[in-house]
Amino acid sequence: MVLNTPPMGWNTWNTFGRNIDENLILETADAMVENGLKDAGYEYLVIDDCWSSKQRDENGNLVPDPIRFPHGLKYLADYVHSKGLKFGIYSCCGPLTCEAYPGSLDHEYQDAKFFADNEVDYLKYDWCFHPRNLAGWTLYNRMRMALNATGRNIVFSICNWSEEGSFEWVNKVGGDLFRSGGDIYDSIESIKSITYRQMPLLCFSGPGCYNDMDMLICGMYGKGNVSSPGGCTDAQYDTHFKIWCMSSTPLMIGCDVRNMNDFTKNLLTNKELIAINQDPEQRPPMIVKTDSRYIVLFKHLANGEYALSVSNFTDSQVHANVILPEIGFPADGQWVLRLRDIDTGDQIGDIAEGFNIEVEPWATRIFKGKVVKVR
Repeated sequence: MVLNTPPMGWNTWNTFGRNIDENLILETADAMVENGLKDAGYEYLVIDDCWSSKQRDENGNLVPDPIRFPHGLKYLADYVHSKGLKFGIYSCCGPLTCEAYPGSLDHEYQDAKFFADNEVDYLKYDWCFHPRNLAGWTLYNRMRMALNATGRNIVFSICNWSEEGSFEWVNKVGGDLFRSGGDIYDSIESIKSITYRQMPLLCFSGPGCYNDMDMLICGMYGKGNVSSPGGCTDAQYDTHFKIWCMSSTPLMIGCDVRNMNDFTKNLLTNKELIAINQDPEQRPPMIVKTDSRYIVLFKHLANGEYALSVSNFTDSQVHANVILPEIGFPADGQWVLRLRDIDTGDQIGDIAEGFNIEVEPWATRIFKGKVVKVR
C-alpha cells in the first residue's frame, strides 16, 4: 500500500502519556466523529507507548494491560472501525519501549502477527534501547518485512528521530512516514526549533514516504504530557498548523479532542489548510527565505495553483519582502501571480515583481493563487 497523501489522525502521547485506558479510546473515537474530525480527513486513532503489560505471556506474546484495557486490542479495533476510523498501535525496535514496556526486538514476526490478528492498521515504531551494534535500517527493515508477511496493510511509521541519516534510507526499507527529529513540546520555542531544523529535510518527503515533523500540539494550552507552562497562544497554534500543512507532514492531533474549544476545532478542520497538506501532487515547499525573523515558503499545488506562506518568529510585527524573481518568476510584466489571502478571502492583487507583507508576532499568513497572463 502506498500512501498518496500524509496520514491524518490522533495519538494518545502528547496529552495523556501513560494515562491511557479503554474508555479514553472509545470516547476519543466518538469525539473524532462528532466533532467533524473524521469528515475533515483524520482517520487514524493511534495508541502510543504504555498500552501493554510489563511482561510478555508464557508464549512470548504481547499482552494488553488487563486493568486499563480489559477487553483487549481487538475490542478497541472493532469499535474504532465501526466509526469509520482506523486503529493504530505502538512498539519499539529495541527490547524495551521508551517507557520500558516490552519492545519488539527479535519478536518482529510474532508481534506483527499479533498486530494483524488484532486488526491494527498503523504501527508507530520507536527507537529507544535499540542495539547499537545493529544498523537502524536493518531493525526497521525487519519489522517492515514482518508486517508484509501478515498480508494486512499496516502503515509503518518509523520514529528514529533522524539518527543514522535515516532520511536517506527510510523509503528503501518500506517506511510510510519517518520522524525526522526529537519530540515536540507545547511551546512556541519547540515549534520554532523544529521548523528551522526541518527546512533542509523537507525535500526528502513525497508520495509514499513522508517527513514527520512530530504530532500537533494545537489546543493543548499547557495541559498534558508534553506541556510547557502556559502552552501557546492561538496565533502560535495557528502558525504551527499552517507550517505543518505547508510542509506536507502528517497531521496527528495531540490534544484532547473530547474537549476542544471552537478555535481549535475550526483550525484543525480548516478545509483550505488541509487541502494544502493533502494536495494530490505532494511536492515539498521551496524555501524562498529563512532568517532569524521569518520564513517564506512557496509550494506547487495541483491544478496549476501555488501556496505562499510567511511565518513570523518574533515578538514584533515584521514587514517581509517577497521578491518573485527569487522564486523564478519573470519580472517582464506579462505574467502575474494573482493571490488571495486564505484567512480573509481578500484578493491581494496581481503581483509581477514582489510585494511587502505585514505579519503580526508569531503569526503566519498563507496566500493561494495562479499565474495569469495579463498582456
